[in-house]
Amino acid sequence: MQYNPGWNGSSVNLLHVRAVGRGDTLHYVWSSIGAPAALLVATASGSSALRLNWTRLLSPDPTGAVWIEPASSVVYSAAVVFTKVFEYSQTKMLEELFYPTYDLSDFSWDSVNGTLNHTALTAEFKGVPATDPGGSFSNGSLAFRVTAYEVGGRDGPLPSLLHTANSSKVEFVLAGVAPRGNSSRFALEVAMVEEPGVAQKLRSARSIDDEYTPTIFEMLSLVAESQNDSSPLSFLQWKATAYGSQTPRREDNIQCRSHSLQAANWSLPVSSLVHAYFGEGVGSTYTISAINISFGGEDGQVYQEKRYLSWSVLLGFGQPPKDTFSPLVISIMAVALGTPMVMLLVGSCVVFFAQRKRYSEYEPIN
Repeated sequence: MQYNPGWNGSSVNLLHVRAVGRGDTLHYVWSSIGAPAALLVATASGSSALRLNWTRLLSPDPTGAVWIEPASSVVYSAAVVFTKVFEYSQTKMLEELFYPTYDLSDFSWDSVNGTLNHTALTAEFKGVPATDPGGSFSNGSLAFRVTAYEVGGRDGPLPSLLHTANSSKVEFVLAGVAPRGNSSRFALEVAMVEEPGVAQKLRSARSIDDEYTPTIFEMLSLVAESQNDSSPLSFLQWKATAYGSQTPRREDNIQCRSHSLQAANWSLPVSSLVHAYFGEGVGSTYTISAINISFGGEDGQVYQEKRYLSWSVLLGFGQPPKDTFSPLVISIMAVALGTPMVMLLVGSCVVFFAQRKRYSEYEPIN
């Protein structure tokens, strides 16, 4: 993990996570220069490197300021941009009342350097609006907590996401932000930038296995697939839940919904990282799609009480991880299905021997 490689200042944030394989390299570049974004680049070289032109990156036109060397080694690149946070409530007429949108490209971000943990491979991008007339963020903040993984495994804290070494996690956190209305709910807008010939597909998988995330039975995956052979290239994956506590428990669950994936015909808000890498092709050569993730039940009371919301999403390359039935659930199912069979067999044997015993009391006539 490298913070602002090639730049001595901490007034801006750029975090480079480089994972080297036997014959390839995965690059994750996180930045809060403009709207918070993550650039994902896979290369077929074990020695590919990130290059930055800081003067151009911090200029009004950052095109070409970020690239990978050697350029011929790049086999896939994409970007995820966290663009806006919406706050809304439902009126008595069942209409949704929206408050002014929080545009994340207009936020002021703390230095990531103070939160960077090279041992745990974690960092935090924490910010507040540059202008906050209503004072909603006077005692609160918005953050994106990034975690990289060296090996596969499962997170301990809820929602206990299953991950691989080809993935990273980002946790979206609202803490202490004062809602602007009764029963306020929040939604996060996420935009994806893809190369030509790549299509995004939203998948939903349901499972009865809830050992790791009790009461949550739905996993959602936003998968980027090649239109030529439908092979998965990258993904976002999350469970249909958020939590209202720093140490989440089952009762802290906040309902999480995804709203339809749409091809965005608008240009991205200012995101220097994305424009620096993809250039002016964003929105023309490269395609943009967007999805909204909303948090809160019908009344939104969980956030009103806790003033805390966290949502975790996994992003990475290739096929998203697939949960299988855990040993505990398999054991429970075996007992649940096996016990009736055992009882049936035992009952049949008892009846059989009882009948034999009853007929043995009769003596033959002859």
